[in-house]
Amino acid sequence: MPIVAPSVLSADLADLAGFAARMERAGARRLHLDVMDGHFVPSLTFGPPVVESLRRHTGLPFDVHLMVDQPEAWIDALRGAQPATLVVHAESSRHLHRLLAGVRERGFRAGLALNPATGTEAVRWLWPLLDQILVMSVNPGWGGQRFLPLALEKLRLLAREAPAGWPGELAVDGGIGEATVAEAVAAGAEVLVAGAAVAGAADPAAALRRLEELAGRAAAGERPGARTAAGAREAEKGLE
Repeated sequence: MPIVAPSVLSADLADLAGFAARMERAGARRLHLDVMDGHFVPSLTFGPPVVESLRRHTGLPFDVHLMVDQPEAWIDALRGAQPATLVVHAESSRHLHRLLAGVRERGFRAGLALNPATGTEAVRWLWPLLDQILVMSVNPGWGGQRFLPLALEKLRLLAREAPAGWPGELAVDGGIGEATVAEAVAAGAEVLVAGAAVAGAADPAAALRRLEELAGRAAAGERPGARTAAGAREAEKGLE
């Protein structure tokens, strides 16, 4: 069953605890938190102290997405927030192998985000270190952008290139809503990050449930590939 992960980026940043509580009551299985430094991307959001503070208000697993320069300097600062998954960008570090190994050594699941212009060759030698690959379907930095269809082919390529038995998950972030969720799942996405489509809706809880329903239908009737289904099950176990 695909996972819809509400992003707090489009939520009221003065009421993150309230948003997390509403998402938890609505049945969310994890939250996506975008940490932006104003350098790797133009926007500035929040840092480790806010993530750690939010940790005290919800039991939901956190996927913390580092849109920052020098992510190596941020890993230890996030230990207190107890993220389930720490996602770094392929474009943000010269030493990705060492960085991802360090993430795992600290007890986090390791994720790698690929910007729209970054190809799947960036993953070739890193599969054993990865628990999640996050395909950006927008250029990172702002919420509410249009979905870039090129992400669909990238998801298909990754699903084909994944080593047999790889227990990780394919995720997609950007422009996910009712019009795009099904095709993303059909292309291989197992985790769908939804920002404005949930937090910006008149009824965020109902919007989350609707996206979960659409993703489930797509997985049942359209998504090919036994590997991706198995990966989603293994990834869920890793968050327990």
